[in-house]
Amino acid sequence: MLDKKEFKKRFKDKLPPMGIYKISNLAIGKVFIGSGLNVHGIINSQRFQLENGAHRNAELQEDFARLGGERFSFDVLDILERKDGQDDYTEDLKALEEIWLDKLQPYGEKGYNKRKTGPAPATDLTKTVRSG
Repeated sequence: MLDKKEFKKRFKDKLPPMGIYKISNLAIGKVFIGSGLNVHGIINSQRFQLENGAHRNAELQEDFARLGGERFSFDVLDILERKDGQDDYTEDLKALEEIWLDKLQPYGEKGYNKRKTGPAPATDLTKTVRSG
């Protein structure tokens, strides 16, 4: 009979790998970076969406339709290892994706990702600049 610790370990070992993936346009060198709690599952989903004209990234979808699927590769860039006692990996996965986005800069002519826009930086109204 398995103890609770061994049971948890075996369960976690059977979970699909989480990580970062890259879709590469081999014809022009542009890439799309994404992440998923099931990295192989999300790659399959991305491929299916592209093959069926339903991908949410219009530019990537247009290039895929124009050039054909054989001009694209789908790869795992990084796997996020599971840790004992941790169940939610959402923030870890976001941080790992940000590392890859910073490293590869897949924006504009280099890629299909869109830069994330956040709230404007807060201004410190307690300081006053005086010229004299």
